[in-house]
Amino acid sequence: MAPPEDDELAELRRRRVQQLQEMQTSEAVNAQAFAAQEAEMRRRDSERAEVLRRILSSDARERLGRIRLAKPDVAAAVEQQLIALAASGRLQRVVDDATLRSLLERISPERREIRITRR
Repeated sequence: MAPPEDDELAELRRRRVQQLQEMQTSEAVNAQAFAAQEAEMRRRDSERAEVLRRILSSDARERLGRIRLAKPDVAAAVEQQLIALAASGRLQRVVDDATLRSLLERISPERREIRITRR
């Protein structure tokens, strides 16, 4: 008969192995969920890019790209508004650069004029 210490040690080892196996299983599930979320985000981004490619002229796409570099939040708002207009059917033609500029003027907050006076 094995001493009681060996039985306790074996039980501790068994519990630890089971715990490690459970951790590996949960990590695998988390990795799969993360991969699925990432794939869904890529799919949505590609759909968004395709819609914008269809509704914007090349000049407007270039301007929106430059805005995205400088002010990503403004570009995201404009993109969202354009996609919503296209989805609702209120966009009858391709958005050109002039139309995009007027849309940007309406979305952008008013700029405060800063004057510096020297004495």
